[in-house]
Amino acid sequence: MGADGLVCRGLGLGVLMAIPCKIAFAAAPNALSLYRSLILRPPPSSVAFRSITIMNNRQSHTTAAAVTDIDAIFKQKRALRSRVKKELKNMDPTLRSYEDNAIQNVILEAPWFKTCKRLCAYISCSALREVDTSNILSEVLQNPATGLSDDSLSVLLTFELPCDDGHSLTGKKLYVPRVEDRNRNMRMVNISSVRDMIANSMNILEPAPVDADGNDREDVMQANDPVDVLLLPGLAFDKSGRRLGRGGGYYDTFLMNYQELAKERKWKQPLLVALSYSVQIMDDGVIPVTPTDVPVDALVTPSGLIPISPAAMERCH
Repeated sequence: MGADGLVCRGLGLGVLMAIPCKIAFAAAPNALSLYRSLILRPPPSSVAFRSITIMNNRQSHTTAAAVTDIDAIFKQKRALRSRVKKELKNMDPTLRSYEDNAIQNVILEAPWFKTCKRLCAYISCSALREVDTSNILSEVLQNPATGLSDDSLSVLLTFELPCDDGHSLTGKKLYVPRVEDRNRNMRMVNISSVRDMIANSMNILEPAPVDADGNDREDVMQANDPVDVLLLPGLAFDKSGRRLGRGGGYYDTFLMNYQELAKERKWKQPLLVALSYSVQIMDDGVIPVTPTDVPVDALVTPSGLIPISPAAMERCH
């Protein structure tokens, strides 16, 4: 029984108890009529109770349907990830090398990249078959043309001269990812040299938590100035901005947090640019999404840049 029904019945009993016996018997017809009206009349809240019950049932069905939909989306994502990973594994090495260079050249020659002052970029991992970023990082950090590789630390350098203010010789401030745990906690921290990076347990390069002087590296979430561009990895993309990650949720979580920070500080939102091999580009509607999936602003493919959002169309003309 709902709370309204209990209140109503208590009210009826209170009215009856408040009528003195002699008055009730003296005015028997009226008292009897009042008694019947109170006892026989259905509690007004019964309709409301039924409505609440129906509403709760509908909400339960809606929640169950939503859970079922989410489960279906996750299943579709797993299937698509498996398919794309196979295609990347079977990709011809010569073609892959060509596309790596083509994608990086598009970025290095783009006005939006040349003019950006602060950027986040991932450190590519060949074992994961990510689009190579070694030329981009080498350019930003002014390293030798050989670039850097996660397969060997021997390329970590001979000629670079890092600056003390966290900026590279090109004047760009670079933040790269550091995974803190398995709970989607990933930080973007500043480096000014490839000497600032070490191989983790999976032999993937990431920044050391402290610099050579033992100081904590600057976290982009605590920086005083906004990031202009984020270069993002992924498994699959489409031309409407959908991005399929590897399932950990690290980038989506970070991107949502940074976008919220930029909003709070009234900064211009950073341009989210994904790097994609040709085999990773899907037809529209193929990539399933959830509300926590963050769309990208632009795609860089071997054929060139594909602006998607209004911000990208404005800044990448």
